Amino acid sequence: MELVIANLTKSYGQHAALADVSLTCGAEVVGLVGPNGAGKTSLMRIVATLIPQTAGSVTWNGLDTRNQAEAIRRVLGYLPQEFGLYEEFSARQLLRYLGAMKGLPAALGRRRADELIELVNLEKDADRRLGTYSGGMKQRVGIAQALLNDPELLIVDEPTAGLDPAERVRFRMFLAGLASQRLVILSTHIIGDVEAVASRLVVLNHGHVVADTTPEALLAAAAGQVWLVTTDPATALRLQADHQVSAMVQQPGGVALRLVSPARPHDQAAPAEPTLEDAYLLAVGGQAQPA
Repeated sequence: MELVIANLTKSYGQHAALADVSLTCGAEVVGLVGPNGAGKTSLMRIVATLIPQTAGSVTWNGLDTRNQAEAIRRVLGYLPQEFGLYEEFSARQLLRYLGAMKGLPAALGRRRADELIELVNLEKDADRRLGTYSGGMKQRVGIAQALLNDPELLIVDEPTAGLDPAERVRFRMFLAGLASQRLVILSTHIIGDVEAVASRLVVLNHGHVVADTTPEALLAAAAGQVWLVTTDPATALRLQADHQVSAMVQQPGGVALRLVSPARPHDQAAPAEPTLEDAYLLAVGGQAQPA
């Protein structure tokens, strides 16, 4: 099982969304992170055979996305950040319909729909019209449809957006359990999702891969570069302008800041243990806001 991305470029007019990206992935959970505009969505849509690249190649087990897209789609599951639903259908009807569209035999399609309804905790609402669902419930239907064909290659964009904390933990555990059987590409702004399930972390910025590592290694690289300081509002604003800030909280004694900086940013700043979010901010050089 192997996804090979070689010298991939995607341009929109004069703007290069991706520039010479190369990755090789096997059966694992890959966390794909980066600021808005970094190229994450373009990369996922190319791998999912939805848009063509400008240059370079993408192959899945030797199948090229440019001329063997149909074969790749048979083993692909994809959850985009925004997806449409037939709101007059119930969740059960929709999943059975989509199973048929994916070529599943009727009995298997019914069984998979029922299994996935249970997985995403929609048993009590499975026969209600989708038009009556909340945003979080619709997101759970989206997760279920991406898994209908038991995909070998699963691409999910912000899958836990709109889920409550218990549902998020449940889905993280499910994703973590998939890695031995398939490749999962997880794009998210929620660094906790990556930390919980990804064995590999790919950081994109301005269309380039700026880090291809493990969460543990990225975290270790941030050691000695995270600081805590509580100060007055004027100084806090100055520090915010001059340094990366991963957290800022107004307190009775002043403003408490968590700063990411190679050097001590203030004479009263105390060293702190880095989080993965701190390490991510260092990797992208201050181009992102903390999730």
